[in-house]
Amino acid sequence: MKGIVFPGDGTTVLKDFPEPEPGHGAVVVKIRASGMCGSDLHFYHGAFDFDHAVIQGHEPCGEVYAVGAGVDPARFAVGDRVMIHHYFGCNTCRRCRAGWPQMCETAPGKTMAVHVNGGHTSFALVPVAALLPMPEGLSFQAGAAIGCGTGTAWGAIKRVGGVADTTTVVFGQGPVGLSATMFAASMGARVIAVDVDDRRLAESERFGADLVVNSRERSVAEVVAEHTGGRMADVVLETSGRAGDDALAVLGTFGRAVFIGLPGHVEFTTQAVYKNQWTLMTSWTMSTIEQARCADYVVAHKLPVDNLYSHTWTIEQAEEAYRWFDKQDAGKGVFLFD
Repeated sequence: MKGIVFPGDGTTVLKDFPEPEPGHGAVVVKIRASGMCGSDLHFYHGAFDFDHAVIQGHEPCGEVYAVGAGVDPARFAVGDRVMIHHYFGCNTCRRCRAGWPQMCETAPGKTMAVHVNGGHTSFALVPVAALLPMPEGLSFQAGAAIGCGTGTAWGAIKRVGGVADTTTVVFGQGPVGLSATMFAASMGARVIAVDVDDRRLAESERFGADLVVNSRERSVAEVVAEHTGGRMADVVLETSGRAGDDALAVLGTFGRAVFIGLPGHVEFTTQAVYKNQWTLMTSWTMSTIEQARCADYVVAHKLPVDNLYSHTWTIEQAEEAYRWFDKQDAGKGVFLFD
């Protein structure tokens, strides 16, 4: 089989790999969709440490193709449609048991496309603990998005608590920000979407934003003050990694903010803000439990996750696909497999 590899110099290489065989407690998944995530670009350019020999892609989704020994057939069988939680842990420590293998406490965790082969290929070897059944009505493309980008937005909203009846400001309207806008709007928030690209802002209106702000053209704080009677935002989701100052500038008293985007820089002087009674937090993707809940929510509310994708590609188009994605234009891409 062929898989996409990043040398780390802003190029892609399509290499031959042997088809995996499932060992004890593992399955082979036939990949049907593998999403392109914004964090791919950190590896594409060699900005983050990773194994340059591994196959890329950490938003895979597909069908069980082969099952190894020790896998209970009542859990997964050949042909089952599955999502993948792309972090692998020990499965026994308190974090793994709570659904957070990326925070494994007893062994170095492994991440698809960083330490082990990812999903930009035809078949992926996955521990059975990392598999999640897909609900009926969820497409493979949506399942792929939920595996990281859309799931990251869901995880952040769950971290920050309820958003119903709030004014929620979402900074950044890339795939994660658009997903956050979509979820918050569906949960009853009045959403103010912020970006520097009018095309992305137009998309955010399609995903439920009540108001959009191009922060290159207008002061976000002034707009939020005008539309809240000076009370400012109840909730802020910062997905861009570049708007830490603006995020705090729009947060009202007893406000809650969650910082998701990388690299991200947030700075404040306690004496200047402590009377605001803020709750500030970070969020890192989501647990296996919340990934499953996210998928169920998307289906139950008929949310248009598939519409996040503006481009579909074949694996043979990898070089063209990542040159396009590297422009950070409006849109999201996905590799599709037969």
